[in-house]
Amino acid sequence: MTNYFRALYYLNSMIKRAYWKQDRLTEYQNKRLRKIIKYAYDYVPYYHKKFRKLGIKPLDIKTKKDLNRLPIIRKDEIRENLKEMISKEFNVNDLKMLSTSGSTGKPLLLYITGAESEFRKAKHLRANISCGQKLQDRWVVITAPHHFGEATKLQRMLGFYAPTPVSVFNDVATQISTLERIKPDILDGYSSSLLILAKELEKREIETIRPRFIIGGAELIDDYSRHFVEKVLSAPFYDQYSSVELERMAWQCPVRQEYHMDVDAIIIQFVDKNGDEVSEGERGEIICTSLFNYAMPFVRYAIGDVGIPSNGLCTCGRTLPLMKVVEGRRDSLLLLPDGRILTPRTFTIAMRMFKFYRYIDQFHVRQKKRDLFEFNIKMKDNSPEENIIEVELVAHLKKMFKLDMNDVRLEIKFVEDIPLDKSGKLMAVVSELKSDAFLT
Repeated sequence: MTNYFRALYYLNSMIKRAYWKQDRLTEYQNKRLRKIIKYAYDYVPYYHKKFRKLGIKPLDIKTKKDLNRLPIIRKDEIRENLKEMISKEFNVNDLKMLSTSGSTGKPLLLYITGAESEFRKAKHLRANISCGQKLQDRWVVITAPHHFGEATKLQRMLGFYAPTPVSVFNDVATQISTLERIKPDILDGYSSSLLILAKELEKREIETIRPRFIIGGAELIDDYSRHFVEKVLSAPFYDQYSSVELERMAWQCPVRQEYHMDVDAIIIQFVDKNGDEVSEGERGEIICTSLFNYAMPFVRYAIGDVGIPSNGLCTCGRTLPLMKVVEGRRDSLLLLPDGRILTPRTFTIAMRMFKFYRYIDQFHVRQKKRDLFEFNIKMKDNSPEENIIEVELVAHLKKMFKLDMNDVRLEIKFVEDIPLDKSGKLMAVVSELKSDAFLT
Protein backbone atom coordinates (compact mmCIF):
# COMPACT_ATOMS: atom_id res chain seq x y z
CA MET A 1 0.00 0.00 0.00
CA THR A 2 1.38 3.39 -0.98
CA ASN A 3 2.49 5.62 1.89
CA TYR A 4 1.59 9.06 0.50
CA PHE A 5 3.19 10.99 3.37
CA ARG A 6 6.48 9.23 2.75
CA ALA A 7 6.22 9.85 -1.00
CA LEU A 8 5.52 13.54 -0.36
CA TYR A 9 8.52 13.73 1.99
CA TYR A 10 10.73 12.18 -0.69
CA LEU A 11 9.47 14.66 -3.29
CA ASN A 12 9.93 17.76 -1.14
CA SER A 13 13.42 16.63 -0.11
CA MET A 14 14.46 16.03 -3.72
CA ILE A 15 13.21 19.39 -4.91
CA LYS A 16 15.28 21.10 -2.19
CA ARG A 17 18.40 19.04 -2.91
CA ALA A 18 18.34 20.16 -6.55
CA TYR A 19 19.48 23.60 -5.29
CA TRP A 20 22.07 22.51 -2.74
CA LYS A 21 25.63 23.78 -3.04
CA GLN A 22 27.98 21.35 -4.74
CA ASP A 23 30.03 20.48 -1.65
CA ARG A 24 26.89 19.68 0.35
CA LEU A 25 25.54 17.57 -2.52
CA THR A 26 28.84 15.67 -2.79
CA GLU A 27 28.91 15.06 0.96
CA TYR A 28 25.34 13.73 0.83
CA GLN A 29 26.17 11.52 -2.15
CA ASN A 30 29.24 10.00 -0.47
CA LYS A 31 27.32 9.39 2.75
CA ARG A 32 24.60 7.51 0.85
CA LEU A 33 27.27 5.61 -1.09
CA ARG A 34 29.00 4.37 2.08
CA LYS A 35 25.64 3.22 3.43
CA ILE A 36 24.62 1.27 0.31
CA ILE A 37 28.07 -0.36 -0.03
CA LYS A 38 28.01 -1.58 3.58
CA TYR A 39 24.45 -2.82 3.13
CA ALA A 40 25.32 -4.69 -0.07
CA TYR A 41 28.28 -6.34 1.66
CA ASP A 42 26.24 -7.34 4.72
CA TYR A 43 22.99 -8.45 3.10
CA VAL A 44 23.50 -9.29 -0.58
CA PRO A 45 25.29 -12.63 -1.17
CA TYR A 46 26.52 -11.70 -4.65
CA TYR A 47 28.28 -8.51 -3.54
CA HIS A 48 29.61 -10.11 -0.35
CA LYS A 49 31.34 -12.82 -2.37
CA LYS A 50 32.53 -10.36 -5.02
CA PHE A 51 34.04 -7.94 -2.48
CA ARG A 52 35.75 -10.70 -0.49
CA LYS A 53 37.23 -12.21 -3.66
CA LEU A 54 38.71 -8.80 -4.52
CA GLY A 55 39.92 -8.24 -0.97
CA ILE A 56 37.73 -5.14 -0.63
CA LYS A 57 35.89 -4.18 2.55
CA PRO A 58 33.07 -1.61 2.82
CA LEU A 59 35.39 0.85 4.59
CA ASP A 60 37.55 0.91 1.45
CA ILE A 61 34.76 2.62 -0.52
CA LYS A 62 34.32 6.11 0.92
CA THR A 63 33.78 8.32 -2.16
CA LYS A 64 32.75 8.14 -5.80
CA LYS A 65 36.41 7.82 -6.87
CA ASP A 66 36.78 4.68 -4.74
CA LEU A 67 34.08 3.00 -6.85
CA ASN A 68 36.67 2.51 -9.57
CA ARG A 69 38.18 -0.25 -7.42
CA LEU A 70 35.03 -2.30 -8.03
CA PRO A 71 34.25 -4.22 -11.23
CA ILE A 72 31.57 -3.20 -13.71
CA ILE A 73 28.50 -5.47 -13.62
CA ARG A 74 26.52 -6.16 -16.77
CA LYS A 75 23.00 -7.40 -17.40
CA ASP A 76 23.95 -11.00 -18.21
CA GLU A 77 25.83 -11.29 -14.93
CA ILE A 78 22.75 -10.09 -13.04
CA ARG A 79 20.50 -12.54 -14.90
CA GLU A 80 22.82 -15.41 -14.08
CA ASN A 81 23.03 -14.49 -10.38
CA LEU A 82 19.55 -13.06 -9.82
CA LYS A 83 18.77 -14.93 -6.58
CA GLU A 84 22.04 -13.86 -5.02
CA MET A 85 21.46 -10.23 -6.09
CA ILE A 86 18.45 -9.89 -3.75
CA SER A 87 18.93 -8.77 -0.15
CA LYS A 88 18.61 -11.46 2.55
CA GLU A 89 16.64 -8.92 4.58
CA PHE A 90 13.56 -9.38 2.37
CA ASN A 91 11.29 -12.19 1.28
CA VAL A 92 11.18 -12.00 -2.50
CA ASN A 93 7.44 -12.74 -2.41
CA ASP A 94 6.89 -9.47 -0.53
CA LEU A 95 8.72 -7.40 -3.13
CA LYS A 96 7.41 -5.79 -6.29
CA MET A 97 8.85 -7.31 -9.45
CA LEU A 98 9.70 -5.13 -12.45
CA SER A 99 11.03 -6.11 -15.85
CA THR A 100 12.92 -4.26 -18.54
CA SER A 101 11.39 -4.19 -22.01
CA GLY A 102 13.75 -6.84 -23.30
CA SER A 103 14.28 -4.98 -26.57
CA THR A 104 17.45 -7.06 -27.01
CA GLY A 105 15.41 -10.25 -26.59
CA LYS A 106 16.42 -10.80 -22.95
CA PRO A 107 14.43 -8.86 -20.33
CA LEU A 108 16.02 -8.21 -16.95
CA LEU A 109 13.99 -8.83 -13.77
CA LEU A 110 14.44 -6.68 -10.68
CA TYR A 111 12.79 -6.31 -7.30
CA ILE A 112 11.94 -3.24 -5.22
CA THR A 113 10.25 -2.46 -1.91
CA GLY A 114 7.18 -0.27 -1.44
CA ALA A 115 9.37 2.56 -0.13
CA GLU A 116 11.64 2.27 -3.16
CA SER A 117 8.61 2.41 -5.45
CA GLU A 118 7.50 5.63 -3.76
CA PHE A 119 11.01 7.06 -4.09
CA ARG A 120 11.04 6.26 -7.81
CA LYS A 121 7.70 8.03 -8.34
CA ALA A 122 8.90 11.08 -6.42
CA LYS A 123 12.11 11.21 -8.47
CA HIS A 124 10.05 10.99 -11.64
CA LEU A 125 7.83 13.87 -10.53
CA ARG A 126 10.76 16.13 -9.60
CA ALA A 127 11.76 16.29 -13.26
CA ASN A 128 8.18 16.97 -14.41
CA ILE A 129 7.51 19.60 -11.76
CA SER A 130 10.72 21.39 -12.74
CA CYS A 131 9.16 21.89 -16.18
CA GLY A 132 5.93 23.26 -14.75
CA GLN A 133 3.66 20.30 -14.03
CA LYS A 134 0.91 21.13 -11.55
CA LEU A 135 -0.93 18.92 -9.08
CA GLN A 136 -4.12 18.37 -11.09
CA ASP A 137 -2.85 18.83 -14.64
CA ARG A 138 -4.39 16.49 -17.20
CA TRP A 139 -1.41 14.24 -17.88
CA VAL A 140 -1.56 11.75 -20.75
CA VAL A 141 1.20 9.19 -21.34
CA ILE A 142 1.51 7.21 -24.57
CA THR A 143 3.18 4.05 -23.32
CA ALA A 144 3.20 0.26 -23.28
CA PRO A 145 0.28 -1.48 -21.49
CA HIS A 146 2.48 -2.95 -18.74
CA HIS A 147 2.91 0.61 -17.39
CA PHE A 148 -0.83 1.21 -17.07
CA GLY A 149 -1.06 0.32 -13.37
CA GLU A 150 1.58 2.72 -12.11
CA ALA A 151 -0.90 5.28 -10.72
CA THR A 152 -2.74 4.29 -7.54
CA LYS A 153 -6.54 4.27 -7.20
CA LEU A 154 -6.42 7.31 -4.89
CA GLN A 155 -4.26 9.22 -7.39
CA ARG A 156 -6.74 8.49 -10.17
CA MET A 157 -9.72 9.36 -7.99
CA LEU A 158 -8.29 12.71 -6.88
CA GLY A 159 -6.45 13.42 -10.12
CA PHE A 160 -3.25 14.26 -8.21
CA TYR A 161 -0.24 13.75 -10.51
CA ALA A 162 -2.25 10.95 -12.09
CA PRO A 163 -1.18 9.93 -15.61
CA THR A 164 -3.85 8.71 -18.02
CA PRO A 165 -2.26 5.95 -20.11
CA VAL A 166 -2.86 5.56 -23.84
CA SER A 167 -1.57 2.37 -25.44
CA VAL A 168 1.31 2.83 -27.82
CA PHE A 169 -0.14 -0.12 -29.75
CA ASN A 170 -3.42 1.68 -30.48
CA ASP A 171 -3.70 3.00 -34.01
CA VAL A 172 -2.91 6.70 -34.29
CA ALA A 173 -6.54 7.61 -35.07
CA THR A 174 -7.63 6.10 -31.73
CA GLN A 175 -4.84 7.95 -29.92
CA ILE A 176 -5.91 11.23 -31.49
CA SER A 177 -9.55 10.66 -30.55
CA THR A 178 -8.55 10.02 -26.92
CA LEU A 179 -6.35 13.10 -26.79
CA GLU A 180 -9.07 15.30 -28.28
CA ARG A 181 -11.44 14.07 -25.58
CA ILE A 182 -9.02 14.53 -22.64
CA LYS A 183 -7.31 17.71 -23.88
CA PRO A 184 -4.06 17.06 -21.96
CA ASP A 185 -2.07 19.80 -20.26
CA ILE A 186 0.99 17.52 -20.44
CA LEU A 187 1.59 15.04 -23.24
CA ASP A 188 4.13 12.38 -22.34
CA GLY A 189 5.39 9.25 -24.06
CA TYR A 190 7.95 7.40 -26.13
CA SER A 191 9.69 9.91 -28.38
CA SER A 192 9.00 7.89 -31.53
CA SER A 193 5.31 7.66 -30.62
CA LEU A 194 5.11 11.41 -30.21
CA LEU A 195 6.77 11.87 -33.60
CA ILE A 196 4.34 9.49 -35.31
CA LEU A 197 1.44 11.27 -33.62
CA ALA A 198 2.71 14.70 -34.74
CA LYS A 199 3.07 13.51 -38.34
CA GLU A 200 -0.53 12.30 -38.36
CA LEU A 201 -1.81 15.51 -36.76
CA GLU A 202 -0.06 17.57 -39.43
CA LYS A 203 -1.39 15.33 -42.19
CA ARG A 204 -4.97 15.67 -40.90
CA GLU A 205 -4.49 19.37 -40.14
CA ILE A 206 -5.70 18.84 -36.56
CA GLU A 207 -4.98 21.76 -34.24
CA THR A 208 -7.22 20.90 -31.28
CA ILE A 209 -4.53 19.11 -29.23
CA ARG A 210 -2.50 21.80 -27.49
CA PRO A 211 -0.63 20.61 -24.37
CA ARG A 212 1.26 23.13 -22.26
CA PHE A 213 4.41 21.06 -22.73
CA ILE A 214 5.60 17.69 -24.01
CA ILE A 215 7.82 15.09 -22.32
CA GLY A 216 9.65 12.52 -24.40
CA GLY A 217 11.80 9.62 -23.34
CA ALA A 218 12.63 5.90 -23.55
CA GLU A 219 14.61 6.45 -26.75
CA LEU A 220 16.66 9.06 -28.59
CA ILE A 221 15.10 11.88 -30.54
CA ASP A 222 17.09 14.02 -32.96
CA ASP A 223 16.80 17.81 -33.06
CA TYR A 224 14.87 17.85 -36.33
CA SER A 225 12.18 15.50 -34.97
CA ARG A 226 11.98 17.37 -31.67
CA HIS A 227 11.43 20.70 -33.45
CA PHE A 228 8.84 19.11 -35.72
CA VAL A 229 6.82 17.80 -32.73
CA GLU A 230 7.08 21.21 -31.05
CA LYS A 231 5.89 23.00 -34.20
CA VAL A 232 2.89 20.72 -34.75
CA LEU A 233 1.75 20.75 -31.11
CA SER A 234 2.79 24.37 -30.39
CA ALA A 235 4.49 23.36 -27.14
CA PRO A 236 8.06 22.93 -25.82
CA PHE A 237 9.50 19.40 -25.79
CA TYR A 238 11.49 18.27 -22.72
CA ASP A 239 13.65 15.18 -23.08
CA GLN A 240 14.22 12.77 -20.19
CA TYR A 241 16.63 9.86 -19.75
CA SER A 242 15.43 6.90 -17.74
CA SER A 243 15.53 3.14 -17.35
CA VAL A 244 13.30 0.58 -15.68
CA GLU A 245 16.11 -0.34 -13.30
CA LEU A 246 16.72 3.17 -11.96
CA GLU A 247 13.75 5.28 -13.12
CA ARG A 248 14.63 8.87 -14.10
CA MET A 249 18.38 9.45 -14.29
CA ALA A 250 18.74 12.74 -16.16
CA TRP A 251 16.31 15.33 -17.49
CA GLN A 252 15.94 18.69 -19.13
CA CYS A 253 14.66 21.73 -17.24
CA PRO A 254 12.98 24.63 -19.11
CA VAL A 255 16.40 26.04 -20.06
CA ARG A 256 17.03 22.87 -22.11
CA GLN A 257 20.76 23.39 -22.37
CA GLU A 258 21.87 19.99 -21.09
CA TYR A 259 20.52 17.24 -18.80
CA HIS A 260 20.42 17.45 -14.99
CA MET A 261 21.59 14.17 -13.46
CA ASP A 262 19.85 12.76 -10.37
CA VAL A 263 23.14 12.47 -8.48
CA ASP A 264 21.40 12.53 -5.10
CA ALA A 265 19.90 9.15 -6.05
CA ILE A 266 22.39 7.68 -8.54
CA ILE A 267 26.12 8.00 -9.06
CA ILE A 268 26.66 8.16 -12.81
CA GLN A 269 30.11 7.50 -14.26
CA PHE A 270 31.24 7.69 -17.89
CA VAL A 271 34.03 5.25 -18.71
CA ASP A 272 36.12 4.22 -21.71
CA LYS A 273 36.74 0.66 -22.91
CA ASN A 274 39.39 0.21 -20.20
CA GLY A 275 36.95 1.22 -17.46
CA ASP A 276 38.64 4.58 -16.83
CA GLU A 277 36.50 7.69 -16.44
CA VAL A 278 36.51 9.97 -19.48
CA SER A 279 36.98 13.74 -19.45
CA GLU A 280 34.32 16.38 -20.07
CA GLY A 281 33.02 16.27 -23.62
CA GLU A 282 34.27 12.74 -24.30
CA ARG A 283 32.02 9.80 -25.08
CA GLY A 284 31.82 7.13 -22.38
CA GLU A 285 29.77 4.13 -21.39
CA ILE A 286 27.31 5.01 -18.62
CA ILE A 287 27.90 3.14 -15.34
CA CYS A 288 25.39 3.59 -12.50
CA THR A 289 25.48 3.01 -8.75
CA SER A 290 22.04 3.40 -7.20
CA LEU A 291 21.83 5.09 -3.82
CA PHE A 292 18.23 4.02 -3.19
CA ASN A 293 17.93 0.37 -4.31
CA TYR A 294 18.31 -1.82 -1.22
CA ALA A 295 16.13 -4.84 -2.03
CA MET A 296 18.32 -5.38 -5.09
CA PRO A 297 21.32 -3.01 -5.15
CA PHE A 298 22.97 -1.88 -8.37
CA VAL A 299 26.68 -1.16 -7.83
CA ARG A 300 28.69 -0.10 -10.91
CA TYR A 301 25.98 -1.33 -13.21
CA ALA A 302 26.44 -0.91 -16.98
CA ILE A 303 23.04 0.40 -18.07
CA GLY A 304 23.87 -0.22 -21.74
CA ASP A 305 24.04 3.39 -22.94
CA VAL A 306 26.68 5.83 -24.05
CA GLY A 307 26.75 9.49 -23.00
CA ILE A 308 28.89 12.60 -22.64
CA PRO A 309 29.58 14.24 -19.23
CA SER A 310 29.65 18.00 -18.74
CA ASN A 311 31.21 20.25 -16.10
CA GLY A 312 28.90 23.15 -16.91
CA LEU A 313 26.32 24.83 -14.69
CA CYS A 314 22.73 25.43 -15.73
CA THR A 315 21.37 28.97 -15.65
CA CYS A 316 18.13 27.68 -14.06
CA GLY A 317 19.84 27.73 -10.65
CA ARG A 318 19.70 23.98 -10.01
CA THR A 319 23.07 22.62 -8.98
CA LEU A 320 22.58 19.00 -10.05
CA PRO A 321 25.53 18.15 -12.34
CA LEU A 322 24.92 17.97 -16.08
CA MET A 323 25.47 15.58 -18.93
CA LYS A 324 25.51 16.78 -22.52
CA VAL A 325 23.52 14.05 -24.23
CA VAL A 326 22.77 10.35 -24.27
CA GLU A 327 24.22 9.22 -27.58
CA GLY A 328 22.51 5.87 -27.71
CA ARG A 329 22.49 2.30 -26.57
CA ARG A 330 25.47 0.15 -27.33
CA ASP A 331 23.23 -1.84 -29.66
CA SER A 332 22.28 1.28 -31.64
CA LEU A 333 25.78 2.40 -32.58
CA LEU A 334 26.92 1.59 -36.10
CA LEU A 335 30.48 0.46 -36.77
CA LEU A 336 31.94 1.00 -40.23
CA PRO A 337 34.56 -1.36 -41.72
CA ASP A 338 37.26 1.31 -41.35
CA GLY A 339 36.60 1.54 -37.60
CA ARG A 340 34.55 4.75 -37.58
CA ILE A 341 31.51 4.91 -35.27
CA LEU A 342 28.15 6.38 -36.26
CA THR A 343 25.80 7.31 -33.44
CA PRO A 344 22.03 7.21 -34.09
CA ARG A 345 22.02 11.01 -33.91
CA THR A 346 24.73 11.29 -36.58
CA PHE A 347 22.92 8.86 -38.83
CA THR A 348 19.50 10.50 -38.54
CA ILE A 349 21.04 13.91 -39.29
CA ALA A 350 22.51 12.46 -42.47
CA MET A 351 19.11 11.06 -43.43
CA ARG A 352 17.49 14.46 -42.86
CA MET A 353 19.96 15.95 -45.34
CA PHE A 354 18.90 13.54 -48.09
CA LYS A 355 17.31 15.59 -50.88
CA PHE A 356 14.30 13.25 -51.10
CA TYR A 357 13.83 12.92 -47.34
CA ARG A 358 10.56 14.85 -47.47
CA TYR A 359 9.07 11.82 -49.23
CA ILE A 360 10.15 9.36 -46.53
CA ASP A 361 7.57 8.70 -43.82
CA GLN A 362 9.66 6.35 -41.65
CA PHE A 363 12.94 4.46 -41.92
CA HIS A 364 14.72 1.72 -40.02
CA VAL A 365 18.32 0.64 -40.46
CA ARG A 366 19.83 -2.53 -39.02
CA GLN A 367 23.51 -3.38 -39.17
CA LYS A 368 23.65 -7.13 -39.73
CA LYS A 369 27.40 -7.39 -40.26
CA ARG A 370 30.27 -4.97 -40.25
CA ASP A 371 29.86 -4.57 -44.01
CA LEU A 372 26.09 -5.09 -44.32
CA PHE A 373 23.35 -2.53 -43.57
CA GLU A 374 19.67 -3.30 -44.17
CA PHE A 375 17.24 -0.42 -44.73
CA ASN A 376 13.48 -0.57 -44.48
CA ILE A 377 11.85 2.57 -45.87
CA LYS A 378 8.20 3.54 -45.76
CA MET A 379 7.44 6.20 -48.37
CA LYS A 380 4.72 8.83 -48.35
CA ASP A 381 2.09 9.02 -51.06
CA ASN A 382 3.03 10.63 -54.40
CA SER A 383 6.73 9.87 -53.94
CA PRO A 384 9.27 9.50 -56.75
CA GLU A 385 9.93 6.03 -58.17
CA GLU A 386 11.54 3.64 -55.69
CA ASN A 387 14.49 2.91 -57.96
CA ILE A 388 15.28 6.65 -58.08
CA ILE A 389 15.12 6.91 -54.28
CA GLU A 390 17.35 3.85 -53.90
CA VAL A 391 20.05 5.08 -56.28
CA GLU A 392 20.05 8.60 -54.83
CA LEU A 393 20.08 7.41 -51.20
CA VAL A 394 23.04 5.11 -51.77
CA ALA A 395 24.91 7.96 -53.47
CA HIS A 396 24.01 10.35 -50.63
CA LEU A 397 25.19 8.04 -47.84
CA LYS A 398 28.33 7.21 -49.78
CA LYS A 399 29.14 10.92 -49.99
CA MET A 400 28.13 11.79 -46.40
CA PHE A 401 30.17 9.04 -44.77
CA LYS A 402 32.89 8.66 -47.44
CA LEU A 403 32.00 5.00 -47.91
CA ASP A 404 33.93 2.63 -50.12
CA MET A 405 31.11 0.67 -51.75
CA ASN A 406 33.50 -2.22 -52.32
CA ASP A 407 33.61 -2.64 -48.52
CA VAL A 408 30.01 -1.82 -47.59
CA ARG A 409 26.67 -3.19 -48.78
CA LEU A 410 23.48 -1.16 -48.40
CA GLU A 411 20.37 -3.28 -48.92
CA ILE A 412 17.30 -1.06 -49.31
CA LYS A 413 13.74 -2.39 -49.09
CA PHE A 414 10.55 -0.39 -49.50
CA VAL A 415 7.82 -1.53 -47.10
CA GLU A 416 4.19 -0.72 -46.36
CA ASP A 417 4.77 -0.39 -42.64
CA ILE A 418 7.56 -0.47 -40.04
CA PRO A 419 6.21 -2.20 -36.92
CA LEU A 420 6.99 -1.20 -33.36
CA ASP A 421 9.17 -3.58 -31.40
CA LYS A 422 7.57 -5.68 -28.65
CA SER A 423 8.18 -2.95 -26.05
CA GLY A 424 6.21 -0.45 -28.13
CA LYS A 425 9.19 1.56 -29.37
CA LEU A 426 10.21 2.41 -32.91
CA MET A 427 13.97 2.11 -33.08
CA ALA A 428 15.32 3.86 -36.17
CA VAL A 429 18.85 2.50 -35.79
CA VAL A 430 19.84 -0.96 -34.50
CA SER A 431 23.11 -2.86 -34.63
CA GLU A 432 23.48 -6.61 -34.21
CA LEU A 433 27.23 -6.31 -33.74
CA LYS A 434 28.84 -7.04 -30.40
CA SER A 435 31.69 -4.58 -30.00
CA ASP A 436 33.19 -2.15 -27.48
CA ALA A 437 35.06 -0.30 -30.23
CA PHE A 438 32.90 2.81 -29.89
CA LEU A 439 34.35 3.64 -26.48
CA THR A 440 37.27 6.10 -26.41
